[in-house]
Amino acid sequence: MKLHRPARRAILVVHVAVSVSWAGITLGLLALAVTAATTGSPDAAEASYRSMKLFADWLIVPVALLTLVSGLVLSLGTPWGLARHRWVYAKFWLTLVTTGLSIFLLLPGINESAEQAIAGQPLEGTWKLAIGPCVSLSAYLFMTAISVLKPWGLTRRGRKQRASLHKQVDARDMRQTA
Repeated sequence: MKLHRPARRAILVVHVAVSVSWAGITLGLLALAVTAATTGSPDAAEASYRSMKLFADWLIVPVALLTLVSGLVLSLGTPWGLARHRWVYAKFWLTLVTTGLSIFLLLPGINESAEQAIAGQPLEGTWKLAIGPCVSLSAYLFMTAISVLKPWGLTRRGRKQRASLHKQVDARDMRQTA
């Protein structure tokens, strides 16, 4: 499947916009986690946890899934392919892992901390909610770097496809010159 130029550009804009949004949301979660962990005020900590819960409940899942889906559509609809270039493959797996970690680890942790803060229960290990956003932001930065630099070359499948394409072109050239 090959995307036509207007569709490819539209999906690319969506992909970049939601990817940047995901990074911004994660940075906001990190700021709120640091605030909750360092404040001396239980009210400020509760407000931070409530805000984190709002971000997590309404934004994390749709933005993460839209990033994953738009990246998948782009990779399958462009010459880059999903399994042709190592950097695309790496981005796919990192996005899949960060999406899964956000949904299955970060969300429940935020919800649990928010419920405890709202109930007035003391929270232990308040810094643990800062770990997820730090790891995610590192992954996003790495994915951004490899998107720009495009390192590592072709995968084995990509090399086979390129060799096959060159053989087809060579055979066509031979027929035309004969």
